Amino acid sequence: MTEPKYAQSTCACSAGKTCNRRKASWDCGRKRATIRKRGGQYLVGTPRSQMKQFEAELLKDDWTQVRPEVKVKKVAIPQGEETYILCRTDGRQEKEKAIRNRFSSSMEKALKGLQKTIALGRLKDRNKMERRLGKIQARHPSVNDLYDVSLRDTAEGVRLFWQMKEDRKNWRESREGAYLLRTNLQVNTAEELWVKYMQLTEAEASFRALKSELSIRPLFHQLEPRVKAHVMVAFLGYALWVTLKHLLKRRAPIVPKPSASGVENAQPFSPMKALALLSALQSADIVLPTTDGRSACGGSPNQPWSRNPYFTNSASACRNASIPIPNVVQTP
Repeated sequence: MTEPKYAQSTCACSAGKTCNRRKASWDCGRKRATIRKRGGQYLVGTPRSQMKQFEAELLKDDWTQVRPEVKVKKVAIPQGEETYILCRTDGRQEKEKAIRNRFSSSMEKALKGLQKTIALGRLKDRNKMERRLGKIQARHPSVNDLYDVSLRDTAEGVRLFWQMKEDRKNWRESREGAYLLRTNLQVNTAEELWVKYMQLTEAEASFRALKSELSIRPLFHQLEPRVKAHVMVAFLGYALWVTLKHLLKRRAPIVPKPSASGVENAQPFSPMKALALLSALQSADIVLPTTDGRSACGGSPNQPWSRNPYFTNSASACRNASIPIPNVVQTP
């Protein structure tokens, strides 16, 4: 599942119309107050700096499972006009934890190296020590706040001391994979709000499909009829793309064979993969001269089944999904 990077807000811009805005600055309190004053509605992401006030809620286990990998929690503020929704994604949590561990290991290795260099007397100038330390901290900005680092004067000379800040580490672990939404919508469950917020990913996916899979790039038309024609072609192309995607969802499941490592490397059957496989079907007209001076013509599609074992199951899936494909006929 794809997570949105920026906030989504749904506001009443005019009578009977709503719009989706994709700007990180939507969380400005003055803008939200203006929307509320106009009677509009919004559902926006919130900077992580504001999650500190919900630290106790992050540590509780009263989450609602809305997807196998997504948990949400509704947090109401007493005497407030807004509702906060805490969300946590397992995949995102694992990713952020892996990133933190990688940068922490790298920074600790660099600090140990600098500490050893100073202890052996290879670096005696304090200014150079501070510059080396500053470079290490600059290379690891995401985990720099997790360490207490200082240069101190001792009987042996200047030495480097560093240690992990346990309170910062615990807070970082508790917030990993979590993000905060805020809204003035009146709904009963946090799941409804999360579903509304995730609609942004569908809009992003449509633009991505138009520009990449369908290769419909923006063109600078000068005449209005051409602009309308370009929009119509893009719309029809995406409509067919979505239709194919839903047809493929009805296909018979393809059970992959276990790999050498014992792990099944199954991948979803996407419209892009279906079109790539179907494009391998080609038909050729074969003309054979006969002894009496005439010619015998016959059509013969190629047979990609032997070259791609996955093709047989895929073609069968397309037939089950009512997607027409050419029949393969073997000629004698």
